[in-house]
Amino acid sequence: MRISSALLVLQVVAFGGTAWAGHRSAEEARPRIEHHLQQVDLLSQHFAGLLRQNCQRFDRPDEWRTFLDGELDRATLLMAHLEQAWVEAKHTGDKDLRRAAKAPRAQVDRAQRLVTKLQACAGDNGTSFDAAAAWQRVERDVPRRQAEIALPQ
Repeated sequence: MRISSALLVLQVVAFGGTAWAGHRSAEEARPRIEHHLQQVDLLSQHFAGLLRQNCQRFDRPDEWRTFLDGELDRATLLMAHLEQAWVEAKHTGDKDLRRAAKAPRAQVDRAQRLVTKLQACAGDNGTSFDAAAAWQRVERDVPRRQAEIALPQ
C-alpha cells in the first residue's frame, strides 16, 4: 500500500510539473526568450571585442577600478539574461524554444575568459584583483540582476 501511495504522489507531481512547464504558448514565450538572447548576443560581442584587444591602460587606479567594475557588471548581466531566458523557456513545452534558450550558455566561457584577462590587465595598470573572487561576485549577484531584468508577466 505504501509503494502505491508513493507512486501516486510521483504521478501527481510529474503531471503538475508538466502542466507548469507548458503554461505559456510558444507564441507568448518566443519574444520573451528572444529579448534575453538578444541581450546575451550584444554582451557577448562586447566581450569578444575586449578579448581581441590589448589591455586598456588607465592613468589612475580609480579609473581602472571603474572600468573593472563595469566589466564585472556586464558579466553579471550576461549571466542574468542567460538564466532568465531559461526561466522563460521552462514555461513552455516547445522543445525548440528550450534548445534556443540553452544554446548560448557557451557564452559563459567567454565571460570567464574575460575575467581572467582582466586579472592580467590589472597588473598592466599597477593593481591586482582575485579573478576567482571576482567570478564568485558575478555569480552571487546574478539573482538580483535577474530579478531586475525579468519581463512583466
